[in-house]
Amino acid sequence: MNRITQLIPTETTGKTRQLLEGVQAKAGSVPNMFRVLANSPAALDAYLSFSGAIAAGTLGGKVRELVSLTVSEENHCTYCLSAHSFFAQKRGISDPEIADARQAVATTPKTDAVLKLAQAITTDRGQVSDETLAAARAAGLTDGEIMEVTATVALCTFTNYVNLVARKVLDFPEAK
Repeated sequence: MNRITQLIPTETTGKTRQLLEGVQAKAGSVPNMFRVLANSPAALDAYLSFSGAIAAGTLGGKVRELVSLTVSEENHCTYCLSAHSFFAQKRGISDPEIADARQAVATTPKTDAVLKLAQAITTDRGQVSDETLAAARAAGLTDGEIMEVTATVALCTFTNYVNLVARKVLDFPEAK
């Protein structure tokens, strides 16, 4: 059940249409999350700008997807779990890796530390312990990477909340 209107991209105008056309060009379609965000061109533009900036960081797309799975699991967002599982598979991430990421587990020590940090940031609402930061640093995370994990958690939490508030119809295969 949709609680927030999902705009039809071809029926939009101005800045909204321009932003949705950009999503269409990049993704090949306009997922329902973007159709909801488009109700506020400012919110959609902010999301796209923040997402683009984070994508230029050092974590890499695979790690960002894994973080998004961890955060979406913690925030109980079925829409985002489904979307990020879909995109993770497109990046070559296996089903067992996806399942592990949902539990903040990875096979490499550094990625495992990233996921544990992301989980702690989410569950502790940013109030992570000194021990959590020390463990991240011991696994090789730099302060810059810690900030990128924090930014990725913030962006994912934003989309989780958008999806939870809107209760959009899934347009990805449902994550199990």
